Amino acid sequence: MAVDLVIDIENTPGALAEVAAAISDAGVNIAAATCIGPGERAELHVLVPHAEAARHLLAISHVAVTREREVVVVEVDDRPGVLADLSRKIGRAGVNLDLVYVATRNRVVFGAADLDALRAALEPAG
Repeated sequence: MAVDLVIDIENTPGALAEVAAAISDAGVNIAAATCIGPGERAELHVLVPHAEAARHLLAISHVAVTREREVVVVEVDDRPGVLADLSRKIGRAGVNLDLVYVATRNRVVFGAADLDALRAALEPAG
């Protein structure tokens, strides 16, 4: 199960380093991350394979996970049009995405309120 951890951080130099160090100190690899927040605060999304260990070490480091959720991770070819093709399939299935970011090793992370419908939309036609 892929888990997206959301961490509200201060938008200051070194804030990302603090979070990344806490996660790596837990021996957990960060598979993907995206951060949005041009103001004083930023919302950091981190994809980790072992959410419990990461959450525990973050808490010890006084960094709070504000939300977490299961997401769908899709392996893709690194070529033009892949995201368009996938999002078209998802849209035709009537699934509204509320999260998308790119992960390491040619993967795309998708989040939606209806994960079952999202998974079904991404299943190969057969």
